[in-house]
Amino acid sequence: MHSHKLTTNCAPLFALLLCAAVTDLRARRIPNWLTFSMVLAGLAQSLLPLRTVGFTTSLLGFLTGFGLTFILFALGAVGGGDVKLLAGVGAWLGPGPTLAVFAIEAIVGMAIVLTQAVWQGRVTTLLRNSTVLVINLAHVGDVGVEHVTATGKSCRSIERPLPYAVPVLAAVAMVVAFRTFNG
Repeated sequence: MHSHKLTTNCAPLFALLLCAAVTDLRARRIPNWLTFSMVLAGLAQSLLPLRTVGFTTSLLGFLTGFGLTFILFALGAVGGGDVKLLAGVGAWLGPGPTLAVFAIEAIVGMAIVLTQAVWQGRVTTLLRNSTVLVINLAHVGDVGVEHVTATGKSCRSIERPLPYAVPVLAAVAMVVAFRTFNG
């Protein structure tokens, strides 16, 4: 695909992501109708002449997005809507760009959490709780996944959880822009 058409072909993805980001900011959840629409539209567009990726790549992207976030879901770090959101992004972009989105959204998300912790005067709590989580993850074989999950839920360092769709939207915009201008 010609990279200059990528931005235009991703317009429906951006519309759905914007809706997800606004909803996630307001309610801290992403409704199923939105994430399922994103997944189905991503898979369907892969069968059309003006597509972002072919069907096999779309399916592999869906599995990549689902797999990366399902691990975090199992640990209690993200919600089910977040898993379906990145799976939907994967259906639109394929596995490589989805991996890039995952990495970039982690950095953007970390910046949001740090900013929120500074704003709330909770940086020390954030660092202490993050250290506890890293130690628990390093010893997950000894303490078990249930213990790590419970620790994660009890070690919240901010008042409200991160609206995951916001850093995902920013990351998708960066990945698509990069591919458009460098592809």
